[in-house]
Parts: sequence; C-alpha cells; structure tokens
Amino acid sequence: MTTKMLKFVSVPQKQPQKRTAAERRTDFDEIYDDFKPEQATEQASRCSQCGVPFCSVHCPLGNNIPDWLMLTAQGRLEEAYGVSSATNTFPEICGRICPQDRLCEGSCVIEPGFESVTIGAVERFVTDTAFENGWVKPVSPLRERAESVGIVGAGPAGLAAADQLRAQGYQVHVYDRYDRVGGLLVYGIPGFKLEKHIVARRHELLVEGGVVFHLGQGIGNGPGELSFAELRGRHNALLIATGVYKSRAIGGPGAGLAGIEKALDYLTASNRRSLGDVLPDEAQALDAAGKNVVVLGGGDTAMDCVRTAIRQGARSVRCLYRRDRANMPGSTREVKNAEEEGVQFEWLAAPEAFLGDTHVTGVRASRMKLGLPDASGRQSVEPLEGSSFTLEADLVIAALGFDPEPLPQLWDEPALAASRWGTLKVDQKSFMTSLPGVFAAGDIVRGASLVVWAIKDGREAAQSIHEWIRADAMARTAEQG
Repeated sequence: MTTKMLKFVSVPQKQPQKRTAAERRTDFDEIYDDFKPEQATEQASRCSQCGVPFCSVHCPLGNNIPDWLMLTAQGRLEEAYGVSSATNTFPEICGRICPQDRLCEGSCVIEPGFESVTIGAVERFVTDTAFENGWVKPVSPLRERAESVGIVGAGPAGLAAADQLRAQGYQVHVYDRYDRVGGLLVYGIPGFKLEKHIVARRHELLVEGGVVFHLGQGIGNGPGELSFAELRGRHNALLIATGVYKSRAIGGPGAGLAGIEKALDYLTASNRRSLGDVLPDEAQALDAAGKNVVVLGGGDTAMDCVRTAIRQGARSVRCLYRRDRANMPGSTREVKNAEEEGVQFEWLAAPEAFLGDTHVTGVRASRMKLGLPDASGRQSVEPLEGSSFTLEADLVIAALGFDPEPLPQLWDEPALAASRWGTLKVDQKSFMTSLPGVFAAGDIVRGASLVVWAIKDGREAAQSIHEWIRADAMARTAEQG
C-alpha cells in the first residue's frame, strides 16, 4: 500500500534527536541520533513531489531526491538506497556533513510557510539501513580490463573516481601520503560530524572490490617518494585529486608568536588523538585544554575548530569573524550547534595584532562595519575608528581557508599547468590537465570547496578517463592496422 505524500501540511518537520549540549561537550561522538523507521517514513512523506524539484537542481550531484523520499515514505528502503546511490557514491557521508541548509533543504519549495523536508537525515537513515541489511556491495565489474589508472589522493574526489573506474573494470591504484584513507574526511572533519568508522567502512568495500591502495606513499623527489614521471609510466592514465592543504597565513604584528596555530594542524592533531595515534612532540601543544581559545574565521573549518576546543576542555572559546552572522560562509546549523555548546561569537570584528613576548597572550581586534559590495559581490568591511578591544588568548587558531600546494614544482613537472591561484588548469569538459592522459578533479582544480562537489568531480573525471582510454586504444589499433 502506498503512503500518501504532501504531508507537510499536517506533519511538522522534525530533525533526529540531538544529544544535549552538556552531554556532547564531553566526547567526539556524532551529536545526532538515527531516525527510527517510522520517523524516517513520516518525515519523507512531507515531500511535496513538486514538478520542478529545486532540491535536486541545487544538489551538486543532481540527486533524485523526491524519488528516494517517496520510496522511503512507502517503506521501500532498498529501492530508495538504489536510487540514492545511483548518483552519489557516498550518501551516508553527504547525509552527515553536507550543508543541507545551503543546498537541497535550503531550496525546498515548501519552506515559505512550512519548514523544509529533512533530506539529509533521511539520506543518512536510508544508507545506514542499507549497510545494516547488507544491501551495500563492493563494486563488481562485468569484465576486467588490462588498462590501469593511478589516482593521487584518497580523499572524496579520488575515492569517488576509484569506485567508478573499478566498476568499469580498470585496474585502479590509489596513492596517498597519509596512513589512512579519507583525506580531510578523516583528518580534517571532527568525529562529532563524521565518525571515522563510516569512512573506514567504504575503504574496506573498495578493497573488496579490487581497488589497490598505496598508503604512506608520497609523490615527489624526496626520500621514499615516488617520482611523478615513474608514476605516469606505471599507468595508462592518472587522476590528480590531492585536495588543498596549504593553510593561508595570518599577518599583522605578533603573527609569529608561539601559540598561533593553523586550523588543519590543530584538527589533524585532535583527530589523531581520537584515533589512538601517538603524536609527535611538536603536536603536543595543539590542545585547548584549560586555555582561552580564539578562532579566526567564519567558515565550516572555523566551526570545527571552536567545537573541538570546547570538547578538549578549553577555559573559553571565542570565534572572531569580520562580517555578521548573515554573511558568514559556514553552515547556520553549525553556528547554532556551536552556540549551544558554549562558543561565543564576536561578529563584525577583525584582528589587528597579537600580543605577547614569546607566546601569544591576547588578540587586539577592532569592530568592523559593512560597506559597499566589493569585486566579488560581497559587502566590503571597514574598521570603525576607536573600536579596538582585546581578547585574552593562550591559543589562537587561524581558520582562514586553504590554498593548493605548488604541485608542478614539488613534482618537478613544469609542463603541468597551474592557474594564478595555484590550482591545476583542466579542460572544463574532460578534466584533462595540460599533460595528455593526466586528469585532475576536486579541490585541486576548483579550490577549497565542499565534499559533495569533490564527489561530483571525481565521478565525472572517471567517466572522462574511461572515454579517453577507449579513444586512445582505438587510435593505437588504427595506427597498427
């Protein structure tokens, strides 16, 4: 019996139960409970099944959201997972960390007057149910191909491409300099947003499906590294999916003081502790316990830092952002969670200088006002005269964004063309770089962005690699004939 849809007029929106702020401050476990089956069915039935599904339009992957919501409402969960996974390689990850309030849910047509459908929570429920019931299987190609593809980077773009290429039968080898698969999914995103066994579960499936991982393998000319030239020689095609890891530096007087740390270094140290790793001596100071913490920035990385500091037992945690709440690039849901957990936000404030002799003791900041739109279309910010104030700080974390590493120089490959921002130049349709048979996808092409965009790029790059290898093989055959 089918379940009637369009229940948004009679059923209120409900998110999964969220643990209390007092409870979740004490650990790094995910803060949301899973939906119960009846809750997921009821929430999915709120979908209006509109003729133009803006939730799908504004999803980078173009997920068929109304279709799998309807199937969920009807209790046909295995079919719902089949539809969801047809366009999304990792729906259980997107359901947890996508900023749905800025994408699918933020575009839901029932939002004026009614709250949007809880798309992310239903997506997570459907996929977790699929894993529990054994519906998620490793890739199983119809036939094996002799050609091999090398992928540099085991983050979301690289893993999505590996999955798609292995399904086509290619011999897929993934190289990553870190000791675990996942990239920023493991070392950048805290466990309270994405528990690491979720990523490890996908890693195991890819291994079962025949993807070969070379972990702890850097690319370059240093000790133990594999040269880029040798890597190209091993494979018929390469995909560069390294992401962007170079933290943007903070300037100003006192910026070189001890205690001013980069966001990624801080988050990596915290995640490694949670994973049980022994940290090197230089990383021991990357702990907020008992400290007054000031985080600079307004994106999701800044939110990860402030919420991590709370869990580490910081004395106080403040977030300094030069624009107001409405102009903050991070998820509004994350800001709300941070405020519940005890984070204080200093809106319209920017650092002027860092105080201290050898170690930071405070941040001198000034109040800002919003001005006219700048070249990017966003309102410019201007300091207010005489508005300086000082925040006590034992630990300052700069979460100002990330830039790409200079891969052409690091890999001794000057023919690998890069943009003036350091990202790799690619053909917009094929994802091929300036080097034949070498492709690139994800943040190393588009700059620091969302995981869902990396998944999309990885999937599309895999298709382009497949088409290029087939065309190349046909050209070689024609030459020999």
